[in-house]
Amino acid sequence: MLTFFIRRPRFAMVIALLMTFVGAVALKLIPVEQYPQITPPVVNVSASWPGASAQDVAQAIAAPLETQLNGVDQMLYMESTSSDDGGYSLNLTFAAGTDPDMAACQFAQPRPVRAVQPALSQYRRW
Repeated sequence: MLTFFIRRPRFAMVIALLMTFVGAVALKLIPVEQYPQITPPVVNVSASWPGASAQDVAQAIAAPLETQLNGVDQMLYMESTSSDDGGYSLNLTFAAGTDPDMAACQFAQPRPVRAVQPALSQYRRW
């Protein structure tokens, strides 16, 4: 059979092009039941402390909060930013297929808030 296609290269080329065309048509016609979720879910945690500098926010809010949230199930990585207007944003990226609502429930308990409260008490201004 190999010698058949070696002696008739045009026939082999036509068969290859025909198979490519049939594959392209089949790709468009075969229904896809459900596309898989390939983008990892991201949960955003934000806080604001009006009048605080970025360094104060990083020390009093970011560090304790990130320490408490480190190790949440299925979390891949976290990314945070602190701004000079007292804003703080933390993005937690989870493994694909993780339900973002259930992931948010894991750290929506008061445990992270209790971690930040002692750090804020030293900055309290009366």
